[in-house]
Amino acid sequence: MYYTLLRAGSVLFQLISLLIFVNVIFSWIRPNRDNPIVQIIYSMTEPILEPLRKITLFGPMDFSPLLAIILIDFIVEPVYRLILGMIFL
Repeated sequence: MYYTLLRAGSVLFQLISLLIFVNVIFSWIRPNRDNPIVQIIYSMTEPILEPLRKITLFGPMDFSPLLAIILIDFIVEPVYRLILGMIFL
């Protein structure tokens, strides 16, 4: 069960990172916001990105996607692994 949850969490974090990357690409090409796929991607990524946009470290540049991916890779996923390890091992 431990390895299944570990793998599921890893896949989930990779999926979230991929969706954030797609959100960045969408900001460059400006797709139609009425498209259901675009709406789904925005609805899944905006709750993560919106609080990070309030952190303005570099003026008007929006580094929230980069910050979100860094946080997922270096904080959220290791804490998830640690919690699973404490529960199952």
